[in-house]
Amino acid sequence: MAGLSSFGTLFEMGDGGAPENFTTIADVHDISGPTLSAATEDVTSHSSPNGWSEYITTIKDAGEVTFSIHYQPTAATHNVTTGVLADLKNGTLRNYKLVFTDPSHTTWSFSGYVIKFEPKAPVKGKLTADLGFRLTGQPLLA
Repeated sequence: MAGLSSFGTLFEMGDGGAPENFTTIADVHDISGPTLSAATEDVTSHSSPNGWSEYITTIKDAGEVTFSIHYQPTAATHNVTTGVLADLKNGTLRNYKLVFTDPSHTTWSFSGYVIKFEPKAPVKGKLTADLGFRLTGQPLLA
């Protein structure tokens, strides 16, 4: 089976309305996450089969999403008034969507906070920023 190109994957932010509308965050590249995980608890006992450790899962964690952008300080989805910088400044909990490139446009939806915005302005380069989002609650993986 052939793989899928990731080119065209979207990261969208909700407006909090009812119904909620989503806007694609401008100029996103190299998305990582969310880092889904589950904590485990050792339930090994003297009666565990053949002396092998046994575990159960306990709390699940949606983790974080990180990516870089070609930073545009006045772009609506980047700026300090309406964009991710405003959300970081105000501690805004927002709904987000990660839309994949498969023919069904598989979408993962989740709530989270902007926890990192790190601009970079190299002498010989372009203006970029690294962003981090901390997910909270159960994501909808559809």
